[in-house]
Amino acid sequence: MAEILSDFPKIHCPFIRQSFKVDLGDWKARGSALNLREPFAYLVVDQINPGFEWVFQDPETIAVEKLDGTNVKIKTEKGRLIAVQNRLNVIDPLQVVKGKTFIIEGIFQAIGKDYVKMDGEQVGEVIGPKLQSNPYKLDVHLWYPFEKAISDLRYKSFHEHAPTFDNWSAWFKTGLASRFFTKRASKLNLSEIVMAEGIIFYNLKRRFEGKSWMAKLRRDMFDWYYREQVRIEGYTKEGRTIIEDQEKLD
Repeated sequence: MAEILSDFPKIHCPFIRQSFKVDLGDWKARGSALNLREPFAYLVVDQINPGFEWVFQDPETIAVEKLDGTNVKIKTEKGRLIAVQNRLNVIDPLQVVKGKTFIIEGIFQAIGKDYVKMDGEQVGEVIGPKLQSNPYKLDVHLWYPFEKAISDLRYKSFHEHAPTFDNWSAWFKTGLASRFFTKRASKLNLSEIVMAEGIIFYNLKRRFEGKSWMAKLRRDMFDWYYREQVRIEGYTKEGRTIIEDQEKLD
C-alpha cells in the first residue's frame, strides 16, 4: 500500500474575507469563467485577520509569487521516488495508462533541473499545459518546489511600499507581474506580461519559533477582479462588523 503523506496546511489570508452576493443573472452568464461555483464572491475587506498582524508589521516577512497550478508533495529515499500526493490524492508513479501522467511528467522535468532532493519530503506546484489554462505558456509540465520559489520568486520591492489595503489592491491590479514568467520571457525574448495569481507571505523567523509563518493573498480576492463582468451586491472595502468563519473560505 502506498505511503500516505500529510496534506499541506491550509494557508489563510492576512485580511478578513467576507461573502457578497453576485447578481444571479450575471453569475449564470459569466460565473463559470470567473471560477465562481455559486453566486457569491468571497472578498477581502480592509480588516486585518487576527493573528496575522506579522504580515504587515514584521520586517522579516517576505512576499513570494504564488504559482497557479496544483499542489503536489513528494518523498524520495536514496534518489528513489517513493510517494507522490496531490493534496490528499495518492498518485501512483507507475500508473502510466489513464493516470495523472502530467504530474509525473512535471516531477521528472524537475528532476532534470535538479529541483528534487535525494532524500526527504518536498512540496511544490505542478504547472503546465493541463493546469489553469497554462498562464506561463509551458510546453511541458513542471513541478516547482516551494523552497525554490522562496529563493527565486521573491518580490524584492515588497518593502518599498506601505503595507496597506489600498496599496496592495493597486499593486495586485496592475503591477503584480509573474516573476516565473518574467524570468522565462527574458530567456525566450517574449515581450508580453503575465500577471501572477497572487502572493504567499513567508516569515522564516516565525517558522523557526514555531509560530504561524505563512499567509496568502490572490488577485481574485479583490472586488475589482469581478466588477467588469458581474455585479456584486453591498460590497464596501470597510466590510461588515460580523466576522464570518475564515476556515471555510479557500
